[in-house]
Amino acid sequence: MIYQRNFIKELSFTAVGIFLVLLAVLVSTQAINLLGRAADGRVAIDAVLALVGFWVIGMTPLLLVLTAFISTLTVLTRYWRDSEMSVWLSSGLALKQWIKPVMQFAVPFAVLVAVMQLWVLPWAELRSREYAEILKQKQELSLVKAGEFNALGKRNNRVYFVETFDTDSGVMKNLFLREQDEKGNDNIVFAKEGNFTLTPNKRTLELRNGYRYSGMPGHADYNQVSFEKLSLIISTTPKIVDPVSHRRTIATAQLIGSDNPKHQAELMWRVSLPISVLLLAMSAVPLSYFNPRTGHTYNILIAIGLFLIYQNGLTFLRNAVEDGKIHFLAGLIPMHVLMFVISVVLLRVRTMPAQPFWQAVAKSLGLKGGK
Repeated sequence: MIYQRNFIKELSFTAVGIFLVLLAVLVSTQAINLLGRAADGRVAIDAVLALVGFWVIGMTPLLLVLTAFISTLTVLTRYWRDSEMSVWLSSGLALKQWIKPVMQFAVPFAVLVAVMQLWVLPWAELRSREYAEILKQKQELSLVKAGEFNALGKRNNRVYFVETFDTDSGVMKNLFLREQDEKGNDNIVFAKEGNFTLTPNKRTLELRNGYRYSGMPGHADYNQVSFEKLSLIISTTPKIVDPVSHRRTIATAQLIGSDNPKHQAELMWRVSLPISVLLLAMSAVPLSYFNPRTGHTYNILIAIGLFLIYQNGLTFLRNAVEDGKIHFLAGLIPMHVLMFVISVVLLRVRTMPAQPFWQAVAKSLGLKGGK
């Protein structure tokens, strides 16, 4: 029908504007946050732009949920405010007939959210964590200052000195290093050149053409060993993200059937967002009710409150599943069923505008008070 095409067209234009506004606000906020962390040295400076991109991908599903809900609510509220909905109802047409065009608009959003939640986001989360950690390690390894004594790692009291450092090749010339072992012996190394290397599981200092002296300070028992190549492990702690250790990076196929409560909670959240798109869009039809005579926008406040209750309820149930207090289905179903019931009841209430609100609610529920 013509009204459906015009309605979906208006929804689409409104959705684009709302999505861009929400995206601009959130991206600017996150960019400022990451720049602050980069200034403190907690995030590599080179990683800020890439991390903002990964963060945008991670936030896109929630932005799409908000966009679908706010767009539907905004357009239908305008219909009520301009009395177009009053003409619709006075023509003998039911409010529930708006559900079909609203679903035609919301279903693509739900499909897109499902694709991102189930497949794209685990990959993006893993790459984001890996990229941030690799750049952070590279930044730490590149902070070499010639002519100064610097600590090397966090163990064995290692201190090193570099006479010259080539920033392009990463090669250090005339390097001195001192470390102390658990018995109190000193190990002193002189090398003509060296450089840092980085692998996924360790950081290493590669030294070439030098001497190593070992002994107890104050004793004449130092041993001298010459070498052509010497590798000193700086850190053996795995830094790169292990997908098994981070539930948000695990593929959805691995979450299905898992007995781990954390995995069940993550699967519940991934499935819940696509469903919430449809239910919020459906609830926006009765929530958009606006009385032009009063001019009050209570419907917006009610919509915001219902959205917060819905999302916080899902978060609460997810945490309960994660703690092992309830089963996966007991966490997935209740809030969606409650939201669906509220939407149906509100739809019935709005088809009885002449009835006082609570009497209409009672009548919609089939209670005696509504008779």
